[in-house]
Amino acid sequence: ELQVLLVDFLKQENAVSHHTWEFQTSSPVFRRGQVFHLRLVLNQPLQSYHELKLEFSTGPNPSIAKHTLVVLDPRTPSDHYNWQATLQNESGKEVTVAVTSTPNAILGKYQLHVKTGKHILKSEENILYLLFNPWCKEDTVFMPDEDERKEYILNDTGCHYVGVARSIKYKPWNFGQFEKNVLDCCISLLTESSLKPTDRRDPVLVCRAMSAMMSFEKGQGMLIGNWTGDYQGGTAPYKWTGSAPILQQYYSTKQAVRFGQCWVFAGILTTVLRALGIPARSVTAFDSAHDTEKNLTVDTYVNENGEKITNMSRDSVWNFHVWTDAWMKRPDLPKGYDGWQAVDATPQERSQGVFCCGPSPLTAIRKGDIFIVYDTRFVFSEVNGDRLIWLVKMVNGQEELHIISMETTSIGKNISTKAVGQDRRRDITYEYKYPEGSSEERQVMDHAFLLLSSEREHRRPVKENFLHMSVQSDDVLLGNPVNFTVILKRKTAALQNVNISGSFELQLYTGKKVAKLCDLNKTSQIQGQVSEVTLTLDSKTYINSLAILDDEPVIRGFIIAEIVESKEILASEVFTSFQYPEFSIELPNTGRVGQLLVCNCIFRNTLAIPLTDVKFSLESLGISSLQTSDHGTVQPGETIQSQIKCTPIKTGPKKFIVKLSSKQVKEINAQKIVLITK
Repeated sequence: ELQVLLVDFLKQENAVSHHTWEFQTSSPVFRRGQVFHLRLVLNQPLQSYHELKLEFSTGPNPSIAKHTLVVLDPRTPSDHYNWQATLQNESGKEVTVAVTSTPNAILGKYQLHVKTGKHILKSEENILYLLFNPWCKEDTVFMPDEDERKEYILNDTGCHYVGVARSIKYKPWNFGQFEKNVLDCCISLLTESSLKPTDRRDPVLVCRAMSAMMSFEKGQGMLIGNWTGDYQGGTAPYKWTGSAPILQQYYSTKQAVRFGQCWVFAGILTTVLRALGIPARSVTAFDSAHDTEKNLTVDTYVNENGEKITNMSRDSVWNFHVWTDAWMKRPDLPKGYDGWQAVDATPQERSQGVFCCGPSPLTAIRKGDIFIVYDTRFVFSEVNGDRLIWLVKMVNGQEELHIISMETTSIGKNISTKAVGQDRRRDITYEYKYPEGSSEERQVMDHAFLLLSSEREHRRPVKENFLHMSVQSDDVLLGNPVNFTVILKRKTAALQNVNISGSFELQLYTGKKVAKLCDLNKTSQIQGQVSEVTLTLDSKTYINSLAILDDEPVIRGFIIAEIVESKEILASEVFTSFQYPEFSIELPNTGRVGQLLVCNCIFRNTLAIPLTDVKFSLESLGISSLQTSDHGTVQPGETIQSQIKCTPIKTGPKKFIVKLSSKQVKEINAQKIVLITK
């Protein structure tokens, strides 16, 4: 009787396997629609009368009807809708079989059984992982451009963009999709999710399920979101520099990891999608709205000092918000919605009862087709919307509301992602929306309002004389005073008096106030159609608040200008982030596996304040673990040097990220690519 003694999955070149052998996993990995080879060792040469069948099964209770069981006879051709298996080579007691899965096969973990008559070879070792295939034209995630595939599937390092719209900062991020246990974790997430096995064919449903699985709710999910500023019992979100440690911790403990904010959720989702074979990119929108009223306007209410009235201002604008774009066809929709889809893993709003968002086609967002699934209305309102600022005045004991500012171009600015093949920012705003102020952009907004069956109720306040007000402020070196320049434009050049009142606070990127700084008031005489008034914020107002925060805050200024003679009022909001001194690193251009690599870090504190609890850290996907060195307090003007040693464990060009952190300065980054050889 014929028996199979051993089954081997044969290793293939990257050109054939599309880099699946780079995954550090014990199970072989293949992409659907791609050929792979098995070597079978038999107890005797294969004869024509012997039965030989391969059974690939996935999920509970596998069945042929549900496409969760595939039965192949390598000597009998299958029809072209099914998996294919053919005998490639027979040599004595060894047989090589070529197997090709269908381009719409179910994603995930498969068990292989080899059946010979009554004998079935069952082994826990005969497990394989099947992924989406962006190299395959028939796969719904097919991406035709090789450079884009290298960036959006194979690149395991990258960045997020953070900060404020006029001062964008680069935050390095290691996606690490090929690292140990990362793909195992992703396959495990598919099983833990609410997806039926047959749903795992569809990247739309897989994206949606993975968006939900990134955040912890009702005992399920990977990462706990925390925007309180108190991160005891976990890791402060800004300290994460990559996805792999989060996925590895979750996979080993099966406990949700603490804590994340939007760029961490976007980082882990981008990693999961790239690992599963869906092209993905991290995307940041600056001045991103969270429109809780669903009316495409963001309403902020302030008192006469310019302080936000929090119990009335339920809509919020985040300085930035990071999500993920995923690339796929949308056969579930009418034509025209293929390509990039926005998917957001940050738990903000429930969608069909679950915290998840998307995939929403960028073409639908751009055209204002807000009822195209999934969650296009929500994403549209994050990057579009009119922003109204209401002044709440007490008149005879009654609240009176006055619109003092209406901005139609302030939401969804500088939408950014990393450029393909380069470490630079690419602006993709026009993939999400037409140019602000263009006729197409206004038509899209009117189209969206029409779909909402609502009208734009509010019109810009008419001003007799006061045309425009803006506030400028440069990023400030930590420890220095902050200057806010108020620019007033009027129809008249006549001499007038203006009262300027400014309210200043430290806030998190989500708009959450963490410390009131001060109020500044000034009365000036202005002349000429354009005039400037400067308000100066002393560094003593903010310096002590920074050390107690475990976040990267910004200064928010809300400034009201009133012409005394005409009682006309205008208002404007301004955000200022802090600048930090840079530091230099010295790393060799090349290194070798198993040989010590030394990184020299040199930092001079050019700030006017001492920095406490100063640390350097070195991280790379080429080394086994994060390396750190502590330096205590660094006085103003003092220079420190640090040596961090590490031993590379992997070959190839590896990005080394060095970070300096302290109580006052949360993080400064430097990086270098080192070529590691054997």
